[in-house]
Amino acid sequence: MNNKQEPTSVTSKEALLGATVSRPWWRRTSVWAGVAVLVAAGAGLAYWQSVKAARALPQYVSQEVKRGNLRLTVAANGTLVPTRQVNIGSELSGTVRNVRVDVNDRVKKDQVLVELDTAKLSAQVARSSASLASAQARVAQAQATTKEARANLGRLEEVARLSGGKVPSAAELDTGRATLERAIADEKAAAATVQDARAALSTDQTNLSKASIVSPIDGVVLTRAVDPGNAVAASLQAVTLFTLAEDLSRLKLEVSVDEADVGTVLPDQKASFTVSAYPSRSYPALVKRVAYGSTKTDNVVTYIATLEVANEDLSLRPGMTAAATITSTERKDVLLVPNAALRFTPSVPGAAPAAREGSGGGIMGQLMPRGPRPGGSGGQRRGGAGAKTDGGDIPREVWVLEEGKAQAVKVVTGISDGRMTEVRSETLQPGMAVITDQRSGSTK
Repeated sequence: MNNKQEPTSVTSKEALLGATVSRPWWRRTSVWAGVAVLVAAGAGLAYWQSVKAARALPQYVSQEVKRGNLRLTVAANGTLVPTRQVNIGSELSGTVRNVRVDVNDRVKKDQVLVELDTAKLSAQVARSSASLASAQARVAQAQATTKEARANLGRLEEVARLSGGKVPSAAELDTGRATLERAIADEKAAAATVQDARAALSTDQTNLSKASIVSPIDGVVLTRAVDPGNAVAASLQAVTLFTLAEDLSRLKLEVSVDEADVGTVLPDQKASFTVSAYPSRSYPALVKRVAYGSTKTDNVVTYIATLEVANEDLSLRPGMTAAATITSTERKDVLLVPNAALRFTPSVPGAAPAAREGSGGGIMGQLMPRGPRPGGSGGQRRGGAGAKTDGGDIPREVWVLEEGKAQAVKVVTGISDGRMTEVRSETLQPGMAVITDQRSGSTK
C-alpha cells in the first residue's frame, strides 16, 4: 500500500520545486528584447553616420555638354528709307495752275507733275525775242557801215597811188583808216549784243519750260505740298513741292551701331529686323556699308550702318522704325558648355562655399560681382543682344563629374554669347556632365 502512494509524493515535490527554480537565460524573453533594442540602436547609429558622411561630401550641380550652333549678334535701331529719294522743287516763282499727281501715284521719268502759270514767262520770251531781232538789225547796220568805210579808204588810197602821194593828204588817209576801224569795232559790238540777246532768250525759254515741273525718275509720290492756286515763292532755295521714292520694292535700313559693337559689324553680314506694324514678322536684311563718320548724342557715340532690305510685297514703308539684329559671328555644330562651368573651381577642404574663387556659389554667388581672372576669356562688353565675348582661343579648364568625383579637363574657348561658350577639347565629349556649381551638405 505504501508503493502505490510514492509517485504521488514525488510529483508533488517536483511541482513544489519547479515553482522556485529559474529558467535558462536563452529561454528568457527579456534577454531577447534587450538584444533586439541593441541591434536597432546600432543600425540606427550606422545609418545616421552614413547619412552624415554623405551630407559631408560635396554636392555638385552639373549640366550635359552638347553640340549646337552659336551666334553673336549686335542689336541696333534705325529707320527705313528709300534707296533713292528725290525732293522735287521749283526754281521759279509763280502761281500753280495745275497739279497732275497725288500721294502714292506712280510716275515715270519726264512725266509732268505740276504746271505754273506761264503768262509772265511767255511775255519775257517774247521780249527777249524782240531784243534779239533788234540786235541782229544793229549787226546788219554795222556791217553796212564797215563796208562803206572800207570802200572810202580804198578810193583814197588809189588816188594817192595815182598822184604819187600828192593827194589826198596824209590827214585824210588817217581819217579814212580810223573811220574803218571804228566801223569794224561797231560791228563786233553789235555781234556781241546779238549773243547777249540770244542768251537772254534762251534763259527765258528755259524758265518757260521749267514752268512744267517733271519727274526726274521713275518712282512713287511720297509727299505732296502744293495745290492749284498756291503761290510759289522761290528765293535762295528751291521750294519742295513733292518727295519721290525711286523704288519701294527695295529699301534701306539705316541703323545706329554702338561704338562698342562697330568693330564686329562688316559688309555682307546677315541681319534681321522687326517693325511695330508687324511685331511677329521678321524681315531679312544684308549689311551693305558701315560709315566711318560718327554721330554723338548725349555722349553716346554711334555709327550708321546701311542694310539692304527687300520689300516686294510693299508691306514696309519709308519712315518706319525698325529694331535690327545683325549676326556678327556664327559657329555651327560646335561643342558648347555653359559659362558657369568655366567659372567653376572646386572648393578646398574647410573653405566656405561662398569664398571659393570662381565657383558658381549658388544664387548669391552668381549675383555678386567678381573681379577679372587671369587668362579669362576676354572682358564682356555691352551689346544689343546681351553680353558677348570672343574668347580668342584661350586655354581654360572645366571640371567634369565622373563616378561622383570632379575631374579637371583642359579646353580651348572660342566665342561666347554670355550664356554658352564654344570650346574645343580632345577629352571633353558630348554627353559628359560639366560641373557648374558646388553645394555643401548643410544645404541638403
